[in-house]
Amino acid sequence: MNNAIKNPVYRKRLLAHRVGITLSVVAMGIGLAFLAWILGTLLYNGVGALAGTLFTNDTPAPGTPGGGLRNAIVGSLMMVGLSTLVSTPIGILAGIYLAEYGENNKFAQVTRFVTDIMLSAPSIVIGLFVYAIYVANVKHFSGYAGSIALALIAIPVVVRTTDNMLRLVPSSLLEAAYALGAPHWKVATTVRLRAVKAGVVTGVLLAVARVSGETAPLLFTALNNQFYSHDMNAPLANLPVVIYQFAMSPYDDWRSLAWGGALLVTATVLLLNIISRTMFAQKTPR
Repeated sequence: MNNAIKNPVYRKRLLAHRVGITLSVVAMGIGLAFLAWILGTLLYNGVGALAGTLFTNDTPAPGTPGGGLRNAIVGSLMMVGLSTLVSTPIGILAGIYLAEYGENNKFAQVTRFVTDIMLSAPSIVIGLFVYAIYVANVKHFSGYAGSIALALIAIPVVVRTTDNMLRLVPSSLLEAAYALGAPHWKVATTVRLRAVKAGVVTGVLLAVARVSGETAPLLFTALNNQFYSHDMNAPLANLPVVIYQFAMSPYDDWRSLAWGGALLVTATVLLLNIISRTMFAQKTPR
């Protein structure tokens, strides 16, 4: 060991290793410090707005004390729920196709390429796309348009997660199923998909978490509504747009509600991430 320490090559590599570890720890500490700062500020300003009226009252008029975010919460749940119902089957089926039939298929390669582009595309571009093909034609904003925009953001997440998870299934398991005479479609759905169902559900929950806080596409599709409404074919209130508008306003009551809404969205996204990671960890073999 002493001879190794005296070796200049070893000492150089040891120094590089220690420098790399130190820089990594410092970078991690800086990132955690900023994250703690952001969460601390959010908690400090948002906890005071978490009252019962936040969930029972609608957004108030400018300069009116009190009020809540009931209409925005319900509108967000409706749009995120509809987008999840649309994106989940499409994303899972597309992921199964890519994993089962997309090895040497040109169409599958193009699909993967387009999916990767959509994953990295700015959400405002998707909002403008839905505005051009739907809102501009029907001549009004609506919750349906917002759900379409959110579904277009969620689908690539579900597709890539499903595709990647299905590729982790051992080939021996598939060969055993084929040896028993199971057809290809049954192997794909009842063997391969069932083996990674926790990972697929994780992808769906991550997609829901991704779209829950999107603001830009909703500005061009659902816009906002000050009143409580269940009409998906009309402008619909939603938390991201309400937070954006209230945070930019000069009214203290509105800014307080914006902090409360931001904390609510952050807590929801955090809860979904915890649930998805917990479900996946329980299914991971040790």
